[in-house]
Amino acid sequence: MSSIRISLGFDMRSPEWATPTAELYAAAIEMAAYADGLGIDMINLMEHHGSDDGYLPQPFTLCAAMAAVTKQVRFTLGAVILPLHDPLAIAEQIAVTDLITNGRLSVIFGAGYVPFEFAMFRKSLKDRAKLLDSGIELILRALDGEKFEEADGRPVYVRPLPVQNPRDILMAGGGVPASARRAAKYDIGFGPMKPEVVDLYLEECARHGRAPRQYYRPVAGMPLAIHLCEDPEAGWQAIERHAVHVITEYAKWAEAEGDASNSPFKGLTDPAVLRQAGLFAAWTPEQLMACIKAKPDLPHLGIQPLLGGLSPEEGWKSLKLFGQMLPDIRAAAAAHG
Repeated sequence: MSSIRISLGFDMRSPEWATPTAELYAAAIEMAAYADGLGIDMINLMEHHGSDDGYLPQPFTLCAAMAAVTKQVRFTLGAVILPLHDPLAIAEQIAVTDLITNGRLSVIFGAGYVPFEFAMFRKSLKDRAKLLDSGIELILRALDGEKFEEADGRPVYVRPLPVQNPRDILMAGGGVPASARRAAKYDIGFGPMKPEVVDLYLEECARHGRAPRQYYRPVAGMPLAIHLCEDPEAGWQAIERHAVHVITEYAKWAEAEGDASNSPFKGLTDPAVLRQAGLFAAWTPEQLMACIKAKPDLPHLGIQPLLGGLSPEEGWKSLKLFGQMLPDIRAAAAAHG
């Protein structure tokens, strides 16, 4: 079996002109069940708060709903913005969700970067690194089964415990060297935004004298998500408004963060250049196969069938095309494996 991972991503954005939110949630759960039957490897669920378009604020809840209709597919929640939350509450959510999925859960922790979210949860952006580190440490101790008190006397005791070793669930996200060092320090996985920091994670793991946990190496130049279609021009027309919405909303958040932002969306506010940027693509099956054959070490392919509130009807077309192609994708990737 090839090591290529196929994933579905859902952020549940639904701008007012797009598919109603309730329809998107129903479709997403149905798509999860279909993807599980196909043998899709992973479903990615994201987190943000206070977004006009309803960006998914509770990924654990949606994950549990999808877990109820699936048996094999793994779930990656990321990035869960740990500094916004009580880490003890997140530890409990991880434990229960891992039990519901029977050990099919991964959680990528991010530091967060949107000022409005930090204000909404009465947290300071200046404290995010400290809150992330202390939160990871507490969650690991709690999910190891310890009963202990924090320095201020707060008792910590989490039951039930997850199916998996918590170090096989937790991952650190981010695109800077500090993220790689954090993942290695706490002996957890690494889900970076940029490929160049993966080597630092591996070096830091070796320096600590232990093997790396699960990690991903993003591929430069690959779309974040591919919309499969019979005609690339018609396919792009179907997703363009939705892709423009998603990218420009991320770009606004990146601008709000200021100079510290390393977001790939920063500055992409002109719809005329978004297609050329290649973050989202409308490809035919033939184009996708040509890409796989040209990149024999390609580790990952992603699709977002409800991108930016895309109609479920259009999303199903892409997903079913993907399903028809899956045996050929696996065979082509395995031929290079």
